Amino acid sequence: MNNGRLIAMTDIHGELAKLDSLLNKLNITPADELVFMGDYIDRGPDSKGVVNRIISMSDICKCTYLKGSHEYAYLKAREGDEYYKYLFWNYGGVQTVESYGSFENIYNVHGEFFESLLPYYETDKYFFIHAGLRPGIPLEKQDEVDFYYIRGEFIYHKHNLPKKIIFGHTEFDKPLVQEDKICIDTGCGKYKNAVLTAIICGSKEFIHS
Repeated sequence: MNNGRLIAMTDIHGELAKLDSLLNKLNITPADELVFMGDYIDRGPDSKGVVNRIISMSDICKCTYLKGSHEYAYLKAREGDEYYKYLFWNYGGVQTVESYGSFENIYNVHGEFFESLLPYYETDKYFFIHAGLRPGIPLEKQDEVDFYYIRGEFIYHKHNLPKKIIFGHTEFDKPLVQEDKICIDTGCGKYKNAVLTAIICGSKEFIHS
């Protein structure tokens, strides 16, 4: 019988030191399962180091990697989309380029990883997603952009899934706990003193960097 923990975290934003602090406190074992919910890059000083670290965690336990708004914007910018180029370069992409050495090198080093990121992940009790879902629309008919960018329309309205949704993208001073959803983005990478937060799903315990 697997007595491991199901643990999720999100919005690391290049903050390798905070990530390492959090992983050290979590003391991950092979029985655990980690769900990383996107926004690994931009803003913080070591996006490349963060991606290397979360990839390396798959040597220890089962890991699932979701796409966040910043990975989505990066991939669209690389394809030449002018709107997402603007988002990338004006919302922390400069620090990512500095971390990798050049814009082109981001894809050379981790392009395969970014292309492999999932839009969401679900277990028997939980549904993990970066930003959320548009209420009232079946999952198969959702606009993918909402998975990475939706805010208030999702946060402040009930969803119709039979599972508790764990999400990030919109930061709060402390985890936002609602009956049908929990937001664990506590502003890491956006505010200097903000912590990186993980949730241990079974016990609903929050661990901070």
